[in-house]
Amino acid sequence: MAQKQIFVVQGPTASGKTALAIALARQLQTEVISFDSRQFYTELSIGVARPSIEELEAVRHHFIGSHSIEQALNAANFAALAQPILSDLLQNKGSAVLVGGSALYADALLLGLDPLPHDQAIHLKWKSVFENEGLHALQQALQLHDPAFFEQIDIENPARLIRALEINELTGQSNLALRKGPRKDPPNVVRIFINWPRASLYKRIDARVDIMIAEGLEQEARHFFPDQAHLQALQTVGYREFFDYFEGNLSREEAVEKIKQHTRNYAKRQLTWLGRYDQIRALDPQKAVAAHVEHLLKIG
Repeated sequence: MAQKQIFVVQGPTASGKTALAIALARQLQTEVISFDSRQFYTELSIGVARPSIEELEAVRHHFIGSHSIEQALNAANFAALAQPILSDLLQNKGSAVLVGGSALYADALLLGLDPLPHDQAIHLKWKSVFENEGLHALQQALQLHDPAFFEQIDIENPARLIRALEINELTGQSNLALRKGPRKDPPNVVRIFINWPRASLYKRIDARVDIMIAEGLEQEARHFFPDQAHLQALQTVGYREFFDYFEGNLSREEAVEKIKQHTRNYAKRQLTWLGRYDQIRALDPQKAVAAHVEHLLKIG
């Protein structure tokens, strides 16, 4: 295997990224850098599907429970903090494994961020729309003004919707036209995802949600219910639907079904994002993790 290799395990939620990343890192005798934008937060566990204690002990992980939800970590902040860690791993261990579902964060680290304009007044206007009219108003506005970008981003994340609407209003252009950026990976980067058939992936997502419910997701959401208005990290699939239930807007059964539906929608957008890359290897989900690792070490 070539030295100083970076393996990026990405793709949709519930596809098996964690197990593959750990197996790969153990074989390479290196460490894992997570780019899951909700697993950063110490206080969140069940609702963000944080790796188990056993998984975290198998190899060293960076950016799992590393920050408080009081300290929002955006893509630029993450890239600045992760860069020296990545450089150190490449220098001292010869390789690194990145894993997560928040592709924008990995791109910020490996490719850099596109220079995008900012206008505080416009930003505050859309933030006020969210505060007064709710998430659905933002979704409707972005679907109307920038339908192409609407199909790619996480529409359950109000911060990203607000930012997208700000950029669209400020420039009069689609966010896609402004976010093209350098999409050709450096030669030492190997991107991979586990390519589940859509129906199988959705069944895995539904099963994972059922497990999260059984593990106490409702109780975790109830604990954070008083803080939902001022903590951006809580505007996340799994928590927000239960908040609606606690407020009397949904039945419990409807909330659980909404979590499954919104998670499937998010997975679809994660898959769409994969089309942005020049080269990404699709792995057969029917093959064992060990077989994938053996194959990747040969091509790396």
